[in-house]
Amino acid sequence: MNTDKILEFDKIRQMWKELTFTKAAADRADSQSFYLSEKELLKNLQDTTDARRFIESCGMPPLASVDEAKELVLQAEKEGCLTPEQLERIEKMLTATGRLKDYLNRGKQQGNQLAYYEMNLDALPDLREEIARQIRGGRVDDYASRQLLRIRSEMTKLKEKMTQKAEQAIRAHKECMADSYCTLRSGHICIPVKKDCKSKIQGIIIGKSATGSTLFIEPASVAKIQEEFQLLQIEEENEVYRILYTLSAMVADAAELMAENIRMMEKLDFIFSKGKLSIDMHACVPRINTERRIRLTDARHPLMDIKTCVPLQFAIGDGTNGIVITGPNTGGKTVAIKTAALNCLMAQCGLHVTCKEADICMNSSYLCDIGDGQNLTENLSTFSAHIKNVLEIMRQLNPDSLVIMDELGSGTDPAEGMGIAVSILEELKNSGCLFLVTTHYPQVKEYASRTDGIQNARMEFDRSTLKPVYQMIIGEAGESCAFYIAKKLGMPSRMLKTAIQAAYGKEDAGEADACETQIRPVSYPRIQKSGRQKKSAASAELLQKFKTGDSVMVLPDKKIGIVCEPVNEKGVLRVQLPGKKIWINHKRVKLHVSAEELYPEDYDFSIVFDTVENRKKRHQMERKYTEETIELQNPLRL
Repeated sequence: MNTDKILEFDKIRQMWKELTFTKAAADRADSQSFYLSEKELLKNLQDTTDARRFIESCGMPPLASVDEAKELVLQAEKEGCLTPEQLERIEKMLTATGRLKDYLNRGKQQGNQLAYYEMNLDALPDLREEIARQIRGGRVDDYASRQLLRIRSEMTKLKEKMTQKAEQAIRAHKECMADSYCTLRSGHICIPVKKDCKSKIQGIIIGKSATGSTLFIEPASVAKIQEEFQLLQIEEENEVYRILYTLSAMVADAAELMAENIRMMEKLDFIFSKGKLSIDMHACVPRINTERRIRLTDARHPLMDIKTCVPLQFAIGDGTNGIVITGPNTGGKTVAIKTAALNCLMAQCGLHVTCKEADICMNSSYLCDIGDGQNLTENLSTFSAHIKNVLEIMRQLNPDSLVIMDELGSGTDPAEGMGIAVSILEELKNSGCLFLVTTHYPQVKEYASRTDGIQNARMEFDRSTLKPVYQMIIGEAGESCAFYIAKKLGMPSRMLKTAIQAAYGKEDAGEADACETQIRPVSYPRIQKSGRQKKSAASAELLQKFKTGDSVMVLPDKKIGIVCEPVNEKGVLRVQLPGKKIWINHKRVKLHVSAEELYPEDYDFSIVFDTVENRKKRHQMERKYTEETIELQNPLRL
């Protein structure tokens, strides 16, 4: 199971990575797992705290990316020569190292432990100054050496002399010129000569125009100077390579120190990114214990807006290993268990937590089952996915685990789902782990209330506004409030009565009365049928499922009754219970004893289902006309 994704820790990682400068720090944040060593965890939490204090007192650290510098150092060791651009990047990295040393030194005055990482950094000022002096603007500077300065000075003089000679040639042969200025072609200073006059100009043809009417000729007087210029170019190139090799050798000699600088900058980048994340999330330092105790005060989900998020008060441990959370849909149950688990996971990864105060125990594993988990490619239904996750959790379960499960036992028949939910809770309790689960089953709430080590909790709901309060009350069981919400939103009385009857088999006037709103149908596209006879809503097999006189069990109350009217086309049958008759969906009825085993053939069931008075009246109606009427029993009493 992907715990990071289920708890949304992957999104925290993404926020964390965006606060780093180096690839190594980003990769470490992306792969950071929770610590199992208490000593190691406390050290990393202290680093996060020191980083935050450092940033708050001294500002953001002058960190920079060192990823390319790491490759350049290796290249200097292997190939021996770096380009001017590459040497400039090395110089920038050394400058950043010097600035980081100065930044860390300021923290020593406050006794911040991170400040002493400064001792592991060496800005190599001699190398940095040498590179800065000899390399400027992506090229070797003229003043890098006396020899280079001399060569480039002489080259400049020769260029001016060649230009003067070319201009003299233009003035001397104006009638032969296609233009009045000289130009540079293939590194040679040339004059533009008309094609018909090429024999009048002494020199070498270097090129021609696109039309071919103009030739670019290097005059003979210029060519002599060009030879000297080319010799100086060779000298310049040799001197430039000498300087680059010298600087590259200096980089290679300092490779070990530079590698240590890079390693320390990556480490500090990782540490300071945790401090930045703590500031961004308005987080606090958690206390760590190994006594299986979690206490969260004003806890928030780190991905929720701090202005709108309602703080959570949460506690588990000290004799209570499990909490069963109930309450209405959208009441915040899932957010609550995610908030608790995510803050625990963040703390155990060395991060601060989004709480006012937190006392968090170390866990050996975080096991989660949240979401419906449907997967069409693997042919997994919601229930199948839940059971698959549950079995995986049971395989990894141990006393030091933290388990969270959402909608325990959902996705299947309510009675069977309830049984599975209780069995899962029993297994979790016996393992000794800490666990948080959410459910709507009343039987699960009853189980939690009577079982040592497990407590109920509910999410508060404002009945006046129909809005969740997002406050968890531990020690009290909650309600789904489905009927109340439906009533407030305008569900008609007849629908509420049907719903309550189906759920409880009785009327509850407090939920259904005073709600006479009618549902107004809206227009919708009509299906154009082909004229074939409409099929019955229920199959023939369903209509024959129960027969009059069958003894049945009504779920989930497990009350025994007798079928007085079989299943109709809507899938509903009528059952005689003690003192009343009810209509109920066939899915909530289970055959107990068939009518064939209880009654002889052609048995008169009116003896069972009708009153003596009605039987007498019916007997009289069969013999003669009578004005007496048969009083039918009320089929539904809630």
